[in-house]
Amino acid sequence: MTFSFSLVLVWLDLAGVFFFAVSGSLLAARKQFDIIGSLLLASVVSLGGGVIRDIIISAGPPAAFTNPAYLAPPLLAAVLVYFLFSSVQRFTSLLVLFDAGGLALFCITGTLKALSAGMNPVAAVLLGVTTAVGGGLLRDITANEVPQLFDPRDLYALPAFAGAALTAVLSLSGSFTALTASAVSAVVFAFRVTAWRRHWHVPLAVRGWHRLGLDTAETGTRD
Repeated sequence: MTFSFSLVLVWLDLAGVFFFAVSGSLLAARKQFDIIGSLLLASVVSLGGGVIRDIIISAGPPAAFTNPAYLAPPLLAAVLVYFLFSSVQRFTSLLVLFDAGGLALFCITGTLKALSAGMNPVAAVLLGVTTAVGGGLLRDITANEVPQLFDPRDLYALPAFAGAALTAVLSLSGSFTALTASAVSAVVFAFRVTAWRRHWHVPLAVRGWHRLGLDTAETGTRD
């Protein structure tokens, strides 16, 4: 592995923390939480995935609790949304865009940190996906929303799987660089946003079932 979890990856991790934190604060604003609730939800979504990752690989105390820099993005996100939300709340896609940015970065950093900890490629990919979707899952549950991870009308984990797999392949082949990292994050971001805009989805758990809210809206029946 020629591209270690270096200072560059720490900055990528912090960027992912910020993107997810903004998505959390935006959701808090829409749910009419107060500023403290906004800060807490931003912290949950932005730090949750990394905490899960560090605990699984036994990396010692999670970076969120040992590096004060990880506390700055949630605070900045809560402040920015507090002052700017009234002028951007009409753009319903904003939350998805920031969430997609965090997803794109966290699936990369989670996979690389797992590989650097000696995990096999398959386990590293799974941990990369867990890092990417874990915070969003905690955010939606905390805000009493249907988790995007389990929404049958949306793709959430699949872009993260693609990004984590690409990261593992590039890293193990010695081709992972800042340029390829940017390319992978762009692919994951575009995949996630395009899937959301075009309503892409995967088959349900049981063949032949209807998607409530989609198929039933057309037929006027419920199974």
